[in-house]
Parts: sequence; C-alpha cells; structure tokens
Amino acid sequence: MSTPTFEQLLEAGCHFGHLKRKWNPAMAPYIFMERNGIHIIDLHKTAAKIDEAAQALKGIAKSGKQILFVATKKQAKEIIAERAAEIGMPYVIERWPGGMLTNFLTIRKAVKKMSTIDKMNSDGTIEKLSKRERLQISRQRAKLEKNLGSIADLKRLPNAVFVVDVMKEHIAVAEANRLGIPVFAIVDTNSNPNDIDYVIPANDDASKSIEIILNAVCDAIKEGLEERKQEKVDSPEPEETEAPAEEAPRRAGRRRIRKSEADAAATEAAPAPAEEAPAADDNAAPAAE
Repeated sequence: MSTPTFEQLLEAGCHFGHLKRKWNPAMAPYIFMERNGIHIIDLHKTAAKIDEAAQALKGIAKSGKQILFVATKKQAKEIIAERAAEIGMPYVIERWPGGMLTNFLTIRKAVKKMSTIDKMNSDGTIEKLSKRERLQISRQRAKLEKNLGSIADLKRLPNAVFVVDVMKEHIAVAEANRLGIPVFAIVDTNSNPNDIDYVIPANDDASKSIEIILNAVCDAIKEGLEERKQEKVDSPEPEETEAPAEEAPRRAGRRRIRKSEADAAATEAAPAPAEEAPAADDNAAPAAE
C-alpha cells in the first residue's frame, strides 16, 4: 500500500478548496492558507489522513466485511463504479434511495424483485403474460437494475461507508450516523467534518483529485482482501472428522465402563442356583415305622 506523495496530491489539484465566503469554520484545522479568495488545503494533513483511512479500510476488508461506496456526482460516478467493481464492493452512483440503510429490509425486497423477474425470464413464465405486461415488467427490471443493481450482493448492512462530497450525500451520511456505521469521506472546505469518522480533506470536485484518493483507498482494501485469502490458505479450518477422532479413546473408555457396569447388573439380577439334595447314606438308620 502506497500513500500519494505531496507532489502527486499537488499535481492532482487536491489542495484547491472553495471560496472563502463559502467555507465551513469546522474545516479550519485543515486549511493551510487563503489565496485570491480561495482556501488552500494543507496537503501534508491530507496525506496523513489518506494513510489513516486506508489502514482502517484495509482492516475492515481483511476481516471479511463490506464497504459501501457512495458518489452520485458526475465527476466521481465512473471512477467509483470502476474501482469498487474491481474489489467486489457495493456502490451507489445514481440517486441515493432514501432509507437504504435505515429501512434496509425494504430495499432488499426491491432487490429480490429483480431475481424474481430473472427467474420468470429463465423458466418461460413471462411468455404467458400479455405483451403489455411483459413491457411493464421489463421497464421495472431496467429501473431496478439502474438504481439497485450495484448493491445486489449487499445481503446485510455495510460495515463502513465511503462518501465523495459530504454535502451532496448528506442523507447517506445521516443514515450511517444514525446506525453507528463508520463514515469515510473526502471533505472539502465548504463541508462539515464533524459527522465524519475518517476525514480526508481534499478537493471533491476535480476528477483527478477524487481518482488519486480512491486509488490509494481501493489498493489498501485490495491488499486486505488478499491477506485474508492468504490466511485462509495458510491456516485452513480443521476438518469435522478430526474432532471425533480425538474423542475416540474417551468414548471407547466410556463404552468399556458401561459394559462392565451392565455385566455386573446382569450378574446381580441372575437367580441363584438351586441347592442339590444330599445323597442318601447307605449307613443311615432306617426310618421309624
């Protein structure tokens, strides 16, 4: 994992903030200076924050958890879709569906509709419907695919959310905060960093700025996934047959004890043998008549 250098961040334009009159005072710790009415972001802090966020995301990915990427602005859509797809993480690049996190079960039902429609297509059930009904279903499928297709593999709530442009994605940030999900975000000088767990102060409007940060973050996640895969190869889980084999001597001992107890019980329950009558003595006196 390599953190972008100061020169690389400078070349990508990560240092350009917004106009001074649009700034958020909470971003003051990350502002280096003002030039021509525009705030300049301290790139030394940006590099440090990228490294901090990358390490945290790597740990989340290594533990097998999912990270949801959110970016509905034009400059970030293609970058998010490409990089998130490479590492197999869910993402949202169209309109944020309200309640996606706080009302997750309803969203999952909408996602299941897509699989239901696909099943109808595969087994030929849809051919039994009228032409108008087939058209309506195909339109519904296309709409669901556009809005929710990228989160079809999200079976449960994500363990982290990565956001580009906090102000534009304020609903996603609010839902994550409500559920206690950690939020990673690229935060510009006009945004409020107080609701973000891992702040990356940088220009969130330039595509080059977004790309260089996402590359660093996604590379860290990819490393975490590879390390997790390698750990599984190096230390495979014990087979189920091993545990019973270890218990075999104990079970054999218990069987011997139970057998001896059963034999003892059987011996006690058996009837005693009848006593034989004494043999007649030839010298015995004859019985009195």
